[in-house]
Amino acid sequence: MNNIDQPTILIVEDDEGLLKQLCWHFDQYEIITASTRAEALTAAKQYTPTIILQDLGLPPDPDGVSEGMKCIQSLLSLQPNCKILVMTGRSEEKNALRAIELGAYDFFPKPINTDTLDLIIERVIRVHSLEEKNRQKRISSSSSIPNLITADPTMLDVCNLVRKIAPTPITCTILGESGVGKEVIAKALHNLSERADKPFMAINCAAIPDNLMESELFGYEKGAFSGAIKQTIGKIEAAEGGTLFLDEIGDMPPSLQVKLLRFLQQRVIQRVGGVKEIEIDVRVVCATNKNLKSMIESGDFREDLFYRICEMEIDIPPLRNRQGDKTLLARHFLDRVNQENNLNIKGFTEEALNAINQYDWPGNVREMENRLKTSAIMCNNNYLGMDELLIEQKAEGVSTDQLKTLKETRTHAEIGAITQAIAATNNLSAAAKLLGISRPTLYDMIKKHEIPLS
Repeated sequence: MNNIDQPTILIVEDDEGLLKQLCWHFDQYEIITASTRAEALTAAKQYTPTIILQDLGLPPDPDGVSEGMKCIQSLLSLQPNCKILVMTGRSEEKNALRAIELGAYDFFPKPINTDTLDLIIERVIRVHSLEEKNRQKRISSSSSIPNLITADPTMLDVCNLVRKIAPTPITCTILGESGVGKEVIAKALHNLSERADKPFMAINCAAIPDNLMESELFGYEKGAFSGAIKQTIGKIEAAEGGTLFLDEIGDMPPSLQVKLLRFLQQRVIQRVGGVKEIEIDVRVVCATNKNLKSMIESGDFREDLFYRICEMEIDIPPLRNRQGDKTLLARHFLDRVNQENNLNIKGFTEEALNAINQYDWPGNVREMENRLKTSAIMCNNNYLGMDELLIEQKAEGVSTDQLKTLKETRTHAEIGAITQAIAATNNLSAAAKLLGISRPTLYDMIKKHEIPLS
């Protein structure tokens, strides 16, 4: 992400004298230069400039405008959110207006009045800053789930389900691999409910020894066992009126599964060493990365408990299957690391961004967050590259059961491209331009594939 206080400016100009003059004048910004359309596209891919100052007369057509017009179209297809300011002769107003029709933001005449140009640049920076803040806000709120950033259709369906069931007392279990964000969903169920002002108590069933789990959940009376020097309430009682989140419920020992089932049926508990029954009003949300149905068959999980905690199941897809989310999350985490550690890393190299999108992320969102935090802190350049990411792609064979039909492959590719374009631009016209199709065609494809727009 570009630092708003020091935007990156790409100057596309084949006149060396004017190029040096502009570089000297804008030395307070990060300046990238190019003299041809090919060089401009390479620079835009690597540096994601905020502003592009571009001459219309570029080689191999320095006396005409055809190459300059092509350059505008190519740059906007690559970076739809950048602001292109066209440099043009005083007698070429028609060409300037044509450039604006193609998507350029503004134009200014040669010879250049630097005072006027300064005012234009300052205005563009303010506009870009507001647009970027609104874009990030829309991305962050696209799911309407706090701390959840996604543009993936399946995840957006999950968000819709969470919003529907959050106000209800239904007991639900969140399924998904480690690191996909199960606790984020659990907190969303709490925060979007009428219990939001009450406690949210979380307990990891895999992290507590079996002999301590009962005391942790139900609490204990003074003298209940050696070392019990005072009465202590458990997590269930502490969550009164709020939400109890039982993470990794598949690791709960069988002896406690019986007691948890009794609580879910009767909504009363007894502290360890106590005889008094205590009524508890709490919403229970569970999560696991295990296959509970397989555990039922093997006798490791009670079937009656399964049906109690799985009144509703919420299945979260792994990051490798989320269309467009790898890029969104990577930029979000990099921006957060910049703010938290006072860094000024402007983005990713093209190679690094490709690697992020190709990597499977077996540890999911948690792995990405940790990897980018470490990589950013170790980065000594303006752009985070492969040397910091240390991602190695392994070539693996594909089995026949992994192969898809041509139609399935085409459909998956279309949905992925459309979702990523919409996520990157937050504007259907810009997304259509990025995809190289008309807006009506984009509408038809969105309708065809039932792609959600919010």
